[in-house]
Order: sequence, then C-alpha cells, then structure tokens
Amino acid sequence: MSTVVLTVAQAFALATQQHGARPFVCVLPETAAIYGVPAGEISYADAKAQILRRRSAYAAAGYGHGHRVGLQLENRPAFFLHWFALNGLGVSVVPINPDLRSAELEYLIGHSEIALAIAPHARQPMLAAAALVAGRQLQLMDGEVQGTVPAAPFAPPLAQQPIGVLTECALLYTSGTTGRPKGCILPNRYFLHAGAWYAGIGGLAQLHAGTERMLTPLPLVHMNAMAYSAMAMVLTGGCLIALDRFHPSTWWASVRESRATVVHYLGVMPAMLMKAEASALDRQHSVRFGFGAGVERSLHAPFEQRFGFPLLEAWAMTETGAGAVVIANREPRLIGSSCFGREGDDVQVRLVADSGAEAAVDEPGELLVRHAGEAPRDGFFAGYLKDRAATDEAWADGWFHTGDIVRRGADGQLHFIDRRKNVIRRSGENISAVEVESVLLQHPGVKAAAVAAVPDAIRGDEVLACIVPAAPLADAAARSALANELMAWCLARLAYYKAPGHIAFVDALPLTASQKVQRGELKALAAAQLGQPGCVDTQGLKRRSA
Repeated sequence: MSTVVLTVAQAFALATQQHGARPFVCVLPETAAIYGVPAGEISYADAKAQILRRRSAYAAAGYGHGHRVGLQLENRPAFFLHWFALNGLGVSVVPINPDLRSAELEYLIGHSEIALAIAPHARQPMLAAAALVAGRQLQLMDGEVQGTVPAAPFAPPLAQQPIGVLTECALLYTSGTTGRPKGCILPNRYFLHAGAWYAGIGGLAQLHAGTERMLTPLPLVHMNAMAYSAMAMVLTGGCLIALDRFHPSTWWASVRESRATVVHYLGVMPAMLMKAEASALDRQHSVRFGFGAGVERSLHAPFEQRFGFPLLEAWAMTETGAGAVVIANREPRLIGSSCFGREGDDVQVRLVADSGAEAAVDEPGELLVRHAGEAPRDGFFAGYLKDRAATDEAWADGWFHTGDIVRRGADGQLHFIDRRKNVIRRSGENISAVEVESVLLQHPGVKAAAVAAVPDAIRGDEVLACIVPAAPLADAAARSALANELMAWCLARLAYYKAPGHIAFVDALPLTASQKVQRGELKALAAAQLGQPGCVDTQGLKRRSA
C-alpha cells in the first residue's frame, strides 16, 4: 500500500526509508570555508537523525502548528534540518535574505509575526533591533549551535487543527510592482507539487532516482532552490549541492568536484562564464542539463556548443509555483529566441493584448495562467498574507495575472518579452521601484525621487534613481558628494542590490495631473541620463556587506 504524503516532513521521511545511505546534501570546501561549517556530505539517514533531535527540542520549547520561524541561514545545510524539523510540527518557515537591512527587517518581522529567528550569532543584533522597532517579541538562536531552544513567546495559534497538505509550509516575500514586498503563503501542497512536477517532466530534464547530483548557486530565500531543487532531490533521492552563491572564477571547478549532473542558473551566469578564455576543460564535467531562465539570446547557442549541455529555459513565479510552470525541455527549443516552451496539459494559458482582446499569433500580451481541471489554484500560493484585496486582484476573472509580457508563435511556443515597467529585474532579483523610492525620499537632501530600470549588459537591468535635490547642487563635486550620501543611506536600509547603480540629478520628474510619476516617461528620462554630466555612476559602491 502506498504511503500518503501530506507534508514536506513526511516526504523527507519517506525518502530516508528508500535512500537512507545515499547523500542528501553536499557542502563543497569553498562554501564550507565561507560559512564556517564542515565540508562533505550528509546522508539521508544522518539528516533524519538530526531533524528528529531538533523537532523534539522545538516541541519541548512550545513551538507548534501556526507558529512562524525566520531562517536567516543562507544556503547552509542547517536550513534544511531546521525547515524539516519545524514542518513536522506544523511550523511555517520564513526565509530571511541576509542582505536585508533595518527598514526591510522591521517590516518583515512585524508583518510575518515570526516567533523565533534562527541566524548566525553575528546577525542577531540587527534582527533584535528590528524586532524592537517593530514592537514584536522575538526569540533568537544560532542555527549551527546545538543548544537549548528558547521558549516560544506565545502558544501555537492552530494547536487544535490537523496538520496537512494545506498547512502553511513557508512564507516567502517577493517584490510586487508597487509598495512593500508581499508575503506569499506557500502550503505543503505547493512544495510537494513542485518536486513532483520536476521529478516527472522528463524529456531533456529527465531525473533518475537515486543518482542525480543537483548543483545550485541560487538562494534558498527564493522558490527555485527551496521548492524546485530541494524537493526534486527529496522526491527522487538525489543529492543537493547548494553553493553560497555564484562564483564565476571557481564555478567549473565546483561543477567538476561536486560531480554535478544538473545545474541551475540565472541569465546573468552564462554571460559571465562565456567571458572566460576557452579551455580544454570546458566539457570535462558530468552535467546533462541546466535549468533556469533569462539566458541572453545571442549567447544561448554559443554556450551550449562550448560547454556541451542544453540550457533549458523555464517560466514560473513565486505565486504560481508548479501550478503553472512552463519549460522548454523538448526539441525544438528555438534556441536564441527567449522561448520557454509550451504549456503542458495541466496548465492553461491566455495572452491578453493591451486592447483586452486575446493576443494574436506573435502579438505581445500579458500572460494569464491557471492550473487545468477543477482546481485552478492547485500548486499555486495560497494568497498574500494580510492582503486579500491583492490576492483577489491577482486572480481577477479566475486567472492569475502575471504582469509578464509574452508572445506565442505560430507553432504554439511561448516567448518571454518583458515585465511590467516599474519592476526592475537585476541579476535575478525583483526590485520594486516604489520601495527604493520610499527610502530615498526619507533623506533630507531629496525633494523628489523616482526609480527606473536601465539596461545592464551583465545584470539585465540596473537601478537608476532620478533625484530632484532639496537644494541646488553647485557643481560635479556637490553631485558626487550627495550621490555618495544617498548610497550610504540606501545601503544601510536596503539590500545592496536594490540601491541605485546610477543617480541622476534632475530639475523635475514627469508627473501626471494627480502628481503621480508617469512611469513610461520616467523610463525614457532615465535612459537619457546615462553618461550625462548630471548622472553619477554609483555601481562601484554596490557591494554585498560582509
């Protein structure tokens, strides 16, 4: 009789029965040194033992169904051990990007109402300070130290309810088109569906049970690594190799050393790797395919020819999960055309033109998706936390409105074109222009501010801020000084990648009659500022903090 799996924890428990001696995670020496953790592999059986010990400690400390716990553990193996331990108790995890700063942490802690944050000791003071400002009682503990779990500050809110497939498994924050990041409620079903989809799609993305070694440099605060990579390996008994991040100079050494059979990528990665000199080692690896999105069209074919494996372009969002995911995993893939394949039988797609009518062949239109069958939201997020209106708006007329612009060719294949005009996509990170503007406007030297995307050859987009200064700036030195001030201001309050890479000082912003920024006009204004005397290049100041 088959085992009914309702939670991520149960899926892992089943994997340990089938693949106990096989490796679950692998930590390469480079990543181990950066994190200060042991290098090597952890088997499914060893991970299970650690998970059960942690689960017992959490239960004894009073954590249970309905609690949320923040994980600021980056891509450490401990992330999975704590996640699966907490999931077995009905506790939802909230991955916390280590690049977030004070204003962002205050919002996340207050909005999510996490009871506990697990983070390295050095990061705990910032979390504690943010919790104080947010008015939240927050317990803190080090995820790598085996010690006493601090007592839960309040009782489990859903203690009397059963834990199952619809129980919240994680809360992932994603930048929308406007305003604050939204908390996407992801139930167990979301993760189980993602893993099952990946394990079963076949074609050029065929996964073989018990033998795959999947390498990802993508962060576990995003759904790609947390839902697709991790769950695909759990459901097939594979090994996950999570790097701390993408290191171009050591990438191929990591691929070879890890014996990776699958790699995950963002579009920025192939562009960087192709800059290296060709080598006899380029094809000395075990990779069968790459899974990702956004490869530069002109580099797609040359990359595959040089390194000897296909880059399979896919489309999904945090909100859609695998409820409506599309991937070009079968030939013809139309390489070099931003093609991400055609939807499977379990996904329904509409493309809606600006006129509101169905887009014609090769006509751009907004991508609307839903799951096929009687449950159109199956596999999707459960909704935005504390924002029913935004959830309903996203699902208007029974379709999920993605905000992405796509065209369908005569052969039925889908091609990605662009995103909505006020979302900046930099190196795989979605950045809300409004969020950056809100921080800039708090600086005393700023009278008005508006943020837009400008093209970047490596990162796709870069952030450009148009600033109307509070007082006239006499010369280039004054502009440079204020630009440096604004960068320091932003870097103290925002993740480094959200800070402007260019700051242009202008006399006025394009506004509507109601004094709202005209986003279309702003985009043209921003593009025109690059290279002009009033525009200060601040890219060199955008650095990830230690």
